[in-house]
Amino acid sequence: MIKMFVVILGVSLGAALGWWLGIKVGLMTGYFAAVFGASIGLYLSRQYIRNYLD
Repeated sequence: MIKMFVVILGVSLGAALGWWLGIKVGLMTGYFAAVFGASIGLYLSRQYIRNYLD
């Protein structure tokens, strides 16, 4: 259960950061930056789970 929470938290934070950075340029840039940030958040949270929670 905690692993899923870490993944959801990582994806949410990554998407929020991407949106915050991208929306300064434009709407579609914000969207694509949020998608990119969410994928980076997913990758980093899964790496964290693999290294520290397993």
